[in-house]
Amino acid sequence: MVSRSDKKQNKKKRKWLRWVVGIVVGLFLLIGGFVFYLWNEVGATIETMHNPLARDEDPDRQKQIDSIFSNKDSLNALLLGVDERSGDKGRSDTMILMSINPKTNEIIMLSIPRDTYVNIPGRGMDKINHAYAFGGVDLSVQTVEEAFNLPVHVYARVNMEGFQQGIDALGGVTVNNSLAFSSGGHTFPEGQISLNGEEALDYIRMRYEDPRGDMGRNERQRNVIAAAMNEAASFSSITKVGEILTILGDNVQTDLDMKKIQTLFTDYAGARRSITTMEINGSGQTIGGVWYYMVPDEEFSRITSDITAHMEAK
Repeated sequence: MVSRSDKKQNKKKRKWLRWVVGIVVGLFLLIGGFVFYLWNEVGATIETMHNPLARDEDPDRQKQIDSIFSNKDSLNALLLGVDERSGDKGRSDTMILMSINPKTNEIIMLSIPRDTYVNIPGRGMDKINHAYAFGGVDLSVQTVEEAFNLPVHVYARVNMEGFQQGIDALGGVTVNNSLAFSSGGHTFPEGQISLNGEEALDYIRMRYEDPRGDMGRNERQRNVIAAAMNEAASFSSITKVGEILTILGDNVQTDLDMKKIQTLFTDYAGARRSITTMEINGSGQTIGGVWYYMVPDEEFSRITSDITAHMEAK
């Protein structure tokens, strides 16, 4: 026979158990709701960012790109950093060709000096960064493909103001600086330095005080981008997810859709741990009163051969 005190104790246990179950269920609902919110927000952001090129409408090209992602083959991405102001279409201030090989888990980053003298289809010989002013991302991609005889599979175009905001949202980046200098009211000593968004933008824009000119500037751009990739991969602040998604949606355009971006994170992300940088060797020359960066044909061929070998490595 169960005593009255035992009955009271059993009721307390059941009441306590209901509280625990209720809290657990509530947490699952809360977490599930947050995940659903994030999924919707990510989907909406990527939909805003998604901006296919005219050539992406070709079904055969889409099959080729889908096959690359399905088979985890090497791919080349053109990164464009663009300064756009009201009433001005702008020029590509930064051009980086990034070749990613998920089989060897290696990345090659090639900075393209913006004054490089190349043929812009339909426009003739000019500075490569003028391609964006003439025909936007489409013409920039076409110009890079023809100049280097390499395919560009995907692109990402970033407004440099958004780049600054993104660095701040990540909590800044840390890089190794090889040249002490001042720019934009900031001082950058030699050695390991931490940069917020504003500092990072001034850091990658400086070139006139650098004895290597655009080459030094391009190196700093690559270093900051590599540091940002590492920060983003290890980013864990849930409270800032909404802020980062807003920044991305407002400032980034890409022809990558949701599925391909997911594949990049799952199948290609490991390559960020091994990044090799390349530079284009050339010399300055003034033509018609305008300064250009002249690159010999054999230098274009060298770059083509090196990146092709990287893409084909197993």
